Amino acid sequence: MKAQVSTSSQTSSSLGQTVYAYYELTKPRVVALIVFTAIVGMFLSVDGMVPVSVLIFGALGISLSAASGAAFNHLLDRRADRIMARTSGRPLPSGAVDTAPALIFASALAVVSMLLLAGMVNTLTAALSFASMIGYAMIYTVWLKHATPQNIVIGGAAGAMPPVLGWTAVTGEVASDALLLFLIIFCWTPPHFWALALYRRDEYAAAGIPMLPVTHGESHTLLQMVLYTVLLLAVSVLPFATGMSGWMYFVGALILGVIFLVFVVRLYLHYSDALSKQTFGFSIQYLAMLFALMLIDHYQAPLRNLLVTPFI
Repeated sequence: MKAQVSTSSQTSSSLGQTVYAYYELTKPRVVALIVFTAIVGMFLSVDGMVPVSVLIFGALGISLSAASGAAFNHLLDRRADRIMARTSGRPLPSGAVDTAPALIFASALAVVSMLLLAGMVNTLTAALSFASMIGYAMIYTVWLKHATPQNIVIGGAAGAMPPVLGWTAVTGEVASDALLLFLIIFCWTPPHFWALALYRRDEYAAAGIPMLPVTHGESHTLLQMVLYTVLLLAVSVLPFATGMSGWMYFVGALILGVIFLVFVVRLYLHYSDALSKQTFGFSIQYLAMLFALMLIDHYQAPLRNLLVTPFI
């Protein structure tokens, strides 16, 4: 009896570990940020509420597409991942998931996401999501990442698409304001990722990946980070300049941008791996807070009117 209970427990534990390994293939923390910015893009595209069906199926389709791209990235990067300490514990290098099942899993996610987006949202969002997935999983991972130290700059275009996808999911078209959201993430990506690449540069060098700190050194990378962060600060206030966002967003974007710039300038003046890790961590918080602020600013007037009206 005890043996049966023990075997059942082991089977349950093994199944749980397998499910978790496939979950990790999707890079859930990255996908969470992608989906959040896509949802913000949805709400910014309209003055009122987003249709519930578009919100549900759009967010689900975009998340599955991003998860598929992440799984394909794991597949295509599995050899380099074995070399790098940061990635050696991933499901494929560690042996938790085999290559063939991972390929089927990634392909299934791609098919389901395209069916959802094309059938329940619109074909433009499905097409752009597919292009983003291919851009990240194939063009960036297979070619750009190994071809040029500007890999993360050029490849950042795929990662900057989520708010545009959210926008098109609701409106069915790519508007200039949606491209401003794209531009913010595009400018954010280099200083964000180079902060990681700086304290992991030896691992990238061992894997033969020409990240900027490997090919051009620490000083050059830090200077580029400062320049891109200044550019990001300027770009981040454009939604206010175009009338897309109000004063709340403008002030908040300036404060967040200056804090990010202080992190990067400190890193430039007194580099350390610990500070580089802190800068990388704050860069993720920066983007999440910036888009949250944009969403709050967008709905502050309707919310204020909703709260005040009953007392008038």
